[in-house]
Amino acid sequence: MDSNRLSKAIVSLVELIARLRGPNGCPWDAKQRDFEIKTYLIEEAYEVIEAIESANSQEVCEELGDLIFQIFFLAQLATERNEFDITAVLEKITEKMIHRHPHVFGQTKVNNDEDVALNWAEIKLAERGSSNDNSSLFQSIPVSLPALLRAHRLSERASKAGFDWLNEDEIYDRVQKQFDELKIAIDTQDKELFCKEMGDLLFSLANLGRNWGLNAEHLLRDANKRFLEHFRKKDKD
Repeated sequence: MDSNRLSKAIVSLVELIARLRGPNGCPWDAKQRDFEIKTYLIEEAYEVIEAIESANSQEVCEELGDLIFQIFFLAQLATERNEFDITAVLEKITEKMIHRHPHVFGQTKVNNDEDVALNWAEIKLAERGSSNDNSSLFQSIPVSLPALLRAHRLSERASKAGFDWLNEDEIYDRVQKQFDELKIAIDTQDKELFCKEMGDLLFSLANLGRNWGLNAEHLLRDANKRFLEHFRKKDKD
């Protein structure tokens, strides 16, 4: 790694954004606030995902740059409010990752990646200082996550804390039962019941996927892709 090149690139981007926001900068950039940047941040993150799925390294590089720009832009807004700067962001994440990896930077011994995951969960609970409060298990899972991804994270977090009370067969039985309840809702035209059972079904399917080491959000993305490919093929025919 070329440290000088890296330092120069970081400083150049910080100075560029400061200039865009400055008196003789860009009127559009000068008007931006956290709320607007939040939207762009989400969009750029999804564009990174699409680039990764396309397996195009140059596209991934470009999209990562766009995402980093939004992160640095948010840090510049905070700097202008005298809250923190990008240096503090980088220092905090470095400190956090060192603390979360005691098997690398400390004396903790691990046998495999499962041990690492368990240590990680325990460290996060200790950091929050409320390991006896079950609700604290889920506090760091953003409400704004896509619903299927959040369902995956919720059940994953519960499992790591020892609350995985259903095995694969039990989850499948629950899915079957929810399908039956869904049929009752359809037959009786009970919209309230339909909404409840549909939501429960989706959560259970996300949990079933997690038991297979799969993420329902990714599975649905793949299904959407297959649908579009099938539709385009039919359209050409």
